[in-house]
Amino acid sequence: MDLNRVLEAFRRESGALTDAVSGLYEAEWSLPTRCTPWTVRDLLGHVCVVVDWLPGMLGGPAPGEATISAADYYRPDDRFSPETNSARIALAQNRAAEPVDGAAFAEDFTATWRRVDQLCRAQPASRTVWTRHGDAMLLSDFLLTRVVEVAVHGLDLADALGHEPWLTSSAGDAVLELLLGTEQTAAAEELCWSKPRFLRKATGREPLDASETAQVEQLGIRWLALG
Repeated sequence: MDLNRVLEAFRRESGALTDAVSGLYEAEWSLPTRCTPWTVRDLLGHVCVVVDWLPGMLGGPAPGEATISAADYYRPDDRFSPETNSARIALAQNRAAEPVDGAAFAEDFTATWRRVDQLCRAQPASRTVWTRHGDAMLLSDFLLTRVVEVAVHGLDLADALGHEPWLTSSAGDAVLELLLGTEQTAAAEELCWSKPRFLRKATGREPLDASETAQVEQLGIRWLALG
């Protein structure tokens, strides 16, 4: 997926998330989410943290070539270990504790993603980066994993807040293509699911019943496990 397309998806989905959290009441920031033990505030903290890896990556040396794709990035290794998960939880909670109130936190998120968007737009399509896990990736592929974070956790936040999902079409298309591969996106249309419902099903946020499982298997759909 080319850098311009991924940037458009990142920019639109991040902007939709900004709009969704900018007008929250202070009490809503403390609502629980399905991503235990995170509250709404903590979960946005996590999104801030994972987006904010990019300035440091772009400021560091670039690998000579990419060896890991966006799909390969989600391979099951120590990035999903209990120790890494504990660190992930703490980083999110620490980031969430910094702003004085919800309005300031919404502004922090907005400033974070806009800075990343500006930095990425200045990069060539061939730009490579080192991830914190030691993966050599194209910037476009790593940024696609950030679109996954903003889009999927946007669904988590919408559900926690009792809001209709704000998933944008550009982000929904990009994440579905990553989850399924281009060869399976047509088969997925036969399920007649909305994109938010598909992403909930594909990421285990909404269980498949027996008939849905059979239909998915009949269509030959094998989606990516996100850990």
